[in-house]
Amino acid sequence: MNIGQAATASGVTAKMIRYYESIGLVPAAHRTDSGYRVYGQRELHTLRFIRRARKLGFSLERIAELLSLWQDGNRASADVKRIALDHVAELDERIRELTEMRDTIATLASCCHGDDRPDCPILQSLGTDAALPQ
Repeated sequence: MNIGQAATASGVTAKMIRYYESIGLVPAAHRTDSGYRVYGQRELHTLRFIRRARKLGFSLERIAELLSLWQDGNRASADVKRIALDHVAELDERIRELTEMRDTIATLASCCHGDDRPDCPILQSLGTDAALPQ
């Protein structure tokens, strides 16, 4: 199948397929004599793997590691688990940071009168070098 068909079948856009090839995440596709890329079931399976890993928030570097382990029949599951748990720790940190941001914005919004007056604690806080309330 051509790149458009592979994109539809895998859920990965043609642009991203080309990008993944360019960075070596997936091997370059076989080409016809006229230069068109040709994909088979093996390539589709790999693209679907990448799509699912991206949906779970794995970085491209981690996906490359996971792909390598996935393709290695002699892998140790402990290596895969380590990558997954590292990712969980990163997600926990991002959740903590986002929660802190949300709480700060909520605090600033609660201090704002939200009326016709120009005085706004939100803008004042953003315009100063002082630490934001927590």
